[in-house]
Amino acid sequence: MRLTVKTHSQTEMIDVTRLVQQQVTDSDMKNGLCMVFVPHTTAAVTINESADPAVSRDILMVLNKMVPWKDDYRHMEGNSPAHLKTSIIGSSETVAVENGQLVLGTWQGIFFCEFDGPRTRKLDVRLTRS
Repeated sequence: MRLTVKTHSQTEMIDVTRLVQQQVTDSDMKNGLCMVFVPHTTAAVTINESADPAVSRDILMVLNKMVPWKDDYRHMEGNSPAHLKTSIIGSSETVAVENGQLVLGTWQGIFFCEFDGPRTRKLDVRLTRS
């Protein structure tokens, strides 16, 4: 299944847990694995705390300090920092599904990470029954 995610900033983290859970629910899958994949080189996906939005802001703050937008990059498009941040965070996450629910910790959520926005992006959700 391919979902569409609209981003609104150059860098942002969007909680997509509900969107992914809806795909699991709609599939009637009770047990298995849910793989979430971002088919872009300047966007990523991660699992982290979703209860306090300050966590996402802190993650982006540190990534922006680690990989500043202005430096001696050679990539012609000018978005090397986005490529680097994507490589640091990663393009996929796999979550167990039990009794039709994503198995996440109390405070965990699945985040789509935009590093070269705003854009309209894709998010692939693949389910494997066990």
